[in-house]
Amino acid sequence: MHPLDNPIWNALTTRQENFATGDTVARKFPAEVTTLAGLAEPTPESFAALARVMAPGEVVGLFLLRPASLPDGLSAMRELPLVQMWQENAPDSSSKQEQNWGGRELQEQDVPEMVALAKLTEPGPFGTRTRELGCYVGVRRNGQLAAMAGERLKLPGYTEVSAVCTHPEHTGHGYATRLVAEIAKRIRARGERPFLHVRQDNARAADIYQRLGFVQRIVFHLMVARKAT
Repeated sequence: MHPLDNPIWNALTTRQENFATGDTVARKFPAEVTTLAGLAEPTPESFAALARVMAPGEVVGLFLLRPASLPDGLSAMRELPLVQMWQENAPDSSSKQEQNWGGRELQEQDVPEMVALAKLTEPGPFGTRTRELGCYVGVRRNGQLAAMAGERLKLPGYTEVSAVCTHPEHTGHGYATRLVAEIAKRIRARGERPFLHVRQDNARAADIYQRLGFVQRIVFHLMVARKAT
């Protein structure tokens, strides 16, 4: 299997092992970092091990290669296709216009606004400690955080672009395109390959990513699972 066939598990057992809670078959991030969990294999034993490290009522997201049955104590709240894309070719961004579009790296003091923007736009799980996963860049307009994007999963040779979102009052200015291009550029500068995930029904976002040189690699079965209270 390719490492990106099981990216959450491979992140939690390598570059982001310091965030991991779990054992040799199931691990998860702290909920305030991100509600993602990974399994070595989607077996009943692995799901049972995952349930043991989840708090009552806790929700996690799993990237599976195919649908799976859950044991007692876990229930599927949501299931949908999730497309993984990786960047094959990066567009030229050397023009003065692209270099001076106003993006800046977000800091700890920006976290409340980052969480609020993610809650409003729902780009995926985003908590009070998500910023610890990597670099996040944002655009401000009239003092308001208008858009952001950053890094989430990291495994050897690869870093995920994530949390791509724009405030509804600031759409139509190309901020998402520029932010994804900036984060991908930083990832490539480290000798890594950028990848990302997008819902299969989100054609608008997929079009942006394709224009930035991203192509579809695989389609996951996203399962959002909850532990009984």
